[in-house]
Amino acid sequence: MQDFPACTLVLAVELGGMKELHCPNCGALVSPAVASVKMITCTSCSTTLLLQDGGLRLAGRQGVLHDGPMLFGLGDTATIAGIDYHILGQARFSYERGSWDEFWATDTVGAAFWISVDEGDLILQRSLSRQDWPKYDGYLSLGSTLRHRDEEFTVAEQGDGTCTGLRGSFGHALSVGESYRFLNLQGEDGSVLSAEIEARQYEWFLGQWIDPFDVTVRRS
Repeated sequence: MQDFPACTLVLAVELGGMKELHCPNCGALVSPAVASVKMITCTSCSTTLLLQDGGLRLAGRQGVLHDGPMLFGLGDTATIAGIDYHILGQARFSYERGSWDEFWATDTVGAAFWISVDEGDLILQRSLSRQDWPKYDGYLSLGSTLRHRDEEFTVAEQGDGTCTGLRGSFGHALSVGESYRFLNLQGEDGSVLSAEIEARQYEWFLGQWIDPFDVTVRRS
């Protein structure tokens, strides 16, 4: 089990102009793995550090991750369908059936992906730009269908998730204790559309199911 102190850093400078970043909690040097990182945890004290414009502030809540057997972890490289994904961040969420993990990763050209792991089931997905969001009429609920990229998707799961722990680096800010509604839509050919909804703010993702036996892992 690892505890995460409640401390957040916001930087008003661009990463490209920074030679050194230091944790405001313990003073240790912090080195974001890639330029697209917006959030990172200090490896020395596990403080959560948020990088964005707006000055410095300290905020946040404590989060907990219980360590257990995982297919991969921070710093590992997962190879899926011949493509390497470097695992940079891990976020855990609770929901009605238990919990699941979301791993933030980048491929060899720096594109960002999420790998969702829930009871051994894996989904590899990436965020859709707003202009590529699915279009539909009305309200989506279990059994609702829509068409996206000439494929029909059906809402197979819906619920509410709450972030309970963070570790590593992420491409956007996450907050322990933050809750949102989620939708998972199954496509005709194994594709998966997912939506995260907070208030009236949406974020859509498109991906596919991955057989864990098709994943090879190089440990860090």
